[in-house]
Amino acid sequence: KGRYRQFQQIGAEAFGLPGPDVDVELMVLARRCFQALGVEGRVRLEINTLGAPAARAAYRAALVEYLTPHAAALDADSQRRLGRNPLRILDSKDPATRSLLVNAPSLSSFIDPDSAHHFSQLKNLLEALDIPYVVNPRLVRGLDYYTQTVFEWVTEDLGAQGAVCAGGRYDGLVEELGGRPTRAAGFGMGLDRLVLLHEQVAQDALTAAADVYLCVLDDDSQAWAFEVAEKLRAALPTFRIRLHAGGGKLKNQLKRADQSGARYALMMGSAERAAQTPTLKHLRDDRPQVALGLAELIAVLAETAR
Repeated sequence: KGRYRQFQQIGAEAFGLPGPDVDVELMVLARRCFQALGVEGRVRLEINTLGAPAARAAYRAALVEYLTPHAAALDADSQRRLGRNPLRILDSKDPATRSLLVNAPSLSSFIDPDSAHHFSQLKNLLEALDIPYVVNPRLVRGLDYYTQTVFEWVTEDLGAQGAVCAGGRYDGLVEELGGRPTRAAGFGMGLDRLVLLHEQVAQDALTAAADVYLCVLDDDSQAWAFEVAEKLRAALPTFRIRLHAGGGKLKNQLKRADQSGARYALMMGSAERAAQTPTLKHLRDDRPQVALGLAELIAVLAETAR
């Protein structure tokens, strides 16, 4: 799934910029693509640093020295990679190979100070932008020209083909190809896998029973909930507004809301009625819930439809 004989990609590159700021800018650009297509919630960002070429070469030698006595226990792909591209063994999915790697030398022990500082700044920028990430020490990318930053946006929704977007820094590649020494960074985004993810989101939207699910917390709020539901339907005709029926505890109502496929739940009880501010809860991400007046609520929901 997601792997064809011809690979099509959307790419982005930046040349001449050495700092972690442009690395992060590339990640932000990829995230914007995912947001625009509605698939951001289906991918996660994994990052690592490979260090400078000398650090990577030293680690490569240490890894080969460690794995060579165990070569017979490696899976077939890893045995081939041992002499050509041993860092790719770190990405093996074979259980026996992965168990051997538990005691293998750690790449982080070989990272030079400049690269460690670069990586620390990169993480600080991601955190300042509130972009969740996972440091994956086994992420090395499959091409030897990568240096320092490497990253992948991965998904669990496409079977074994989990990488949707991948890239990093390749500061020595231009010179290796005959050009002047030029810092460089970029990514490739697999178009076929991106389309498959988008199709899943579109199918989910078709089968969802609601966009907004109104939870009624007490009997006295039922009439107000009906009133708000009708005003939302009038103001947002493309939205499917579902009002909970049958009573029950909030926990059960939120479960029904989630099962309906709704993106949002509105919690409507005596406190909300008194303030005339339903509480908006995001069901598909971890953004904090917020109490909003009706006009502001309509504006927020309308913005999400653009």
